[in-house]
Amino acid sequence: MAKAKAKKEENKKLVIVESPSKAKTINKYLGADYVVLASKGHLIDLPKSKLGVDVDKNFEPQYIPIRGKASIIKELKKAAQKSSAVYLAADPDREGEAIGWHIRNFLTTMETVPTIYRLRLNEITKPAIEEAIKSPSEVDLNMVNAQQARRVLDRLVGYGISPLLWKNIRRGLSAGRVQSVALRLIYEREKEIANFKPVEYWTLEADFLMEDGRVIRTKLAKVDGEKPDLKTQADTQALITRIQSADFRVSAVLHREKSKKPPMPFTTSKLQQEAYKQLRFGARKTMSIAQGLYEGVEIGESGPVGLITYMRTDSKRISPEAKAEAAKFIQQTYGEKYLAQGERDTSSKQKIQDAHEAIRPTSAFRTPEQVKTYLTPEQFKLYKLIWEDFMASQMASALYRETSVEIAGNNVIFRATGTETLFDGYTKVYEEAADEDKKEGPTEGEEAEVVNPNKLSGIIEGQKATWKEPLPEQHFTQPPPRYTDASMVKTLEEMGIGRPSTYAPTLETIQARHYVKKENGRFFLAELGNLVLELLMKNFPNILDYEFTAKMETELDQVESGEQEWRKVIGDFYTPFKDTLAEAEKLMGEEKSRIEQVTDIPCEKCGQMMIVKWGRHGKFLACSKYPECQNTKSLKETMDGSIQVDTDTKTDEKCPKCGADMVVKMGRFGKFLACSRYPECKTAKPISLGIKCPLGCGGEVVSRGSRRGVFYGCNKYPDCKFISWYKPVNRPCPQCSSPYLVDKYLKTLGPHIACPNKECDYKEFPKQEATTGGATPAS
Repeated sequence: MAKAKAKKEENKKLVIVESPSKAKTINKYLGADYVVLASKGHLIDLPKSKLGVDVDKNFEPQYIPIRGKASIIKELKKAAQKSSAVYLAADPDREGEAIGWHIRNFLTTMETVPTIYRLRLNEITKPAIEEAIKSPSEVDLNMVNAQQARRVLDRLVGYGISPLLWKNIRRGLSAGRVQSVALRLIYEREKEIANFKPVEYWTLEADFLMEDGRVIRTKLAKVDGEKPDLKTQADTQALITRIQSADFRVSAVLHREKSKKPPMPFTTSKLQQEAYKQLRFGARKTMSIAQGLYEGVEIGESGPVGLITYMRTDSKRISPEAKAEAAKFIQQTYGEKYLAQGERDTSSKQKIQDAHEAIRPTSAFRTPEQVKTYLTPEQFKLYKLIWEDFMASQMASALYRETSVEIAGNNVIFRATGTETLFDGYTKVYEEAADEDKKEGPTEGEEAEVVNPNKLSGIIEGQKATWKEPLPEQHFTQPPPRYTDASMVKTLEEMGIGRPSTYAPTLETIQARHYVKKENGRFFLAELGNLVLELLMKNFPNILDYEFTAKMETELDQVESGEQEWRKVIGDFYTPFKDTLAEAEKLMGEEKSRIEQVTDIPCEKCGQMMIVKWGRHGKFLACSKYPECQNTKSLKETMDGSIQVDTDTKTDEKCPKCGADMVVKMGRFGKFLACSRYPECKTAKPISLGIKCPLGCGGEVVSRGSRRGVFYGCNKYPDCKFISWYKPVNRPCPQCSSPYLVDKYLKTLGPHIACPNKECDYKEFPKQEATTGGATPAS
């Protein structure tokens, strides 16, 4: 009996995936003849303690088991020995291929080696798994080599440059091919903003009284046949004077029909952009949620189901089966007229990895509402976004009729335009978010006032229009906006820098290193980031070059397609890099004296002068005799740039633990209270803003810090859960009596004070009177 049981176990087939949740989903579909185990990510990698690449032996990687993974390797070997076949089902990308390759390599060292296959699952559904099992493939060595090339390349750059940053600035800093170029984008945007000079310009709208008594608001469109160019108030007033007594008549009534095409199905980049714009999800958060939706979610009694296809892709292609199912759903739900007509071109101008489909739901009939009760709120939001985008991409275009009325007098034309929907098409399901970073200023196509199309019905050419009221408005051109997750991902993709798997980790890294900080969703260059970037640009211009970085990405793609040999790609890069590294080591040594600025502040312990050094939370003063003398001080910089000791400010408050005075100190997230006897007593707490908690718990609002930055909460947390990402202002709303207001910044409105009550639209603007109704005063 025991022998029969053992024999039965040996006839089982082993499937190896990365994550336990994915293993659970696949196990449900395969049944008792299969054992599904998870590697929990990579098992083999380069060592952390050294370079791990033998540059003298043609860049041979020196792989070792990852610390803590020995037991998993042992478990997989043991299971493989009992199996008739092994299926490597890691994710269908370069990283997944490398995971499978490393597993295959250590399994082939066993005495008895089962047959080893590769499964690539674009979606984790029963039909997809059964089809993959019927026709398994081999490990793709070209994909493996592309992953090895990226890993070795990044290791050579990171382990080559990072120690120079440690030596000259501080430990824990890093440099990388893609992260440093991303940082350069933010650095250059800051320079653009700093150098930006606002330019004044004016627009002119006018109300006209028509013969039938209706009033139409229009916008200046042409002056003497040219686009208007009103630079000053004087220019604008001169034009008003010229035309205020003119005989105005309707010179043209134009009608045209236009269509709006549906969006393409999501690539990784587009998903990250739309998730940020519509849901305010960062790139990392988006990919984490998408990974869970791909690997499988418990859907009632049916168990775990993979809800979306693989989420790391730059392809817009959709399988014929998915198209057919979507068409069936659209026809049944909305009617045949909503079906897309003809095939869409899903090709890309850029070279892409087209092995996967675009991101889509695994079933068009699994609507967001059907699965809502089984998903977390964030999973539901992202799944709904993916489902709606995919369904819209398979639907017909929306059709519109645009009516333009032009009113002319004294060779000046005003225009009003109205648009009515003839057929809603794909917009019945979904519309993409507007571009938040659209440049402000006079642009083409905006020389018309957009009005309700019913306002323009019945107007005919030659009809008299009476000038009623001019509405001039002053504007100033705006600097380019700082990057968001969405605009960073879009820019990196357009420049060919990075790939679907690297966008989110890149943005995460530059934040984790404190090179940039995020405020209201936008990236600001931190002082440390500025220092690091300038050092890198001076000493490693190639690494920071956009075209060079994009070229390296193309060469890695060519390794995957078999057009290039990976060791040659690394060799061509490393030869000049090695020389640059040696030269940089000399030059950056000379930079250290500039970075570690010597002050005229003596150390009170040994008498030597204090110097400026960098720490995890910014600059501080340290004794120049370190490590013999380890005295340090907080510093502050005056308006003229001089350095002073930032002395702790005493308060009237006493330490609740030891009774000593509490003092104000500066930390990573701003000022806080600490015991003056630190480090003997480590009592610390946030400083109250003097605002009573709006939830009425008797607590006060304080500033706190998190990985996402500064936020504001009640000092009675966790008993009270009040939080706000905007800084509270200690006065009530005059409109709804909310106990406090908040200090906000929006690109469309700029800095302003607003009521946090969603039902109230009270706002105040700098140097402006308070307004209600959400109106934005003229700039």
